[in-house]
Amino acid sequence: MRVVIQRVSHAKIVINEQEHCSVGNGLLLLLGIEEEDSETDVKWLSRKIINMRIFPDADGAMNLSLLEIGGDLLLVSQFTLYAQAKKGNRPSFIKAAKPQIAIPLYQMMIDQLNFDLGKAIKTGIFGADMQVELTNEGPVTILLDSKVDF
Repeated sequence: MRVVIQRVSHAKIVINEQEHCSVGNGLLLLLGIEEEDSETDVKWLSRKIINMRIFPDADGAMNLSLLEIGGDLLLVSQFTLYAQAKKGNRPSFIKAAKPQIAIPLYQMMIDQLNFDLGKAIKTGIFGADMQVELTNEGPVTILLDSKVDF
């Protein structure tokens, strides 16, 4: 599993020109799922995301986690995170999981994040054409992969 974590002061998803959901201070996650991913990847990433100390403390140092600040979380499925673009000019998405594998793991991630955060998260709609708007604070953007150390 691969995730792009963005610290935001605001983020929202628009589908068919209608606001689907929004969050305030917290995180926007873009999640890519590959065929080999499992519940182990879900649990590891969820705990890592929830406890990552990337929010400022009283002194302005990145010392607090999403859990500690009681922040919001918006999760968006993003198969393009597994794009392979080394050859040619058209990316290949062959490493991205097919929907029959990705959808259950996406739902498992939603459930795990809800549990680990102790409150409901907001989500996009799997496979929908979405517009994602955000205000990235910092900016802070972090890449995580459950199998690769960047």
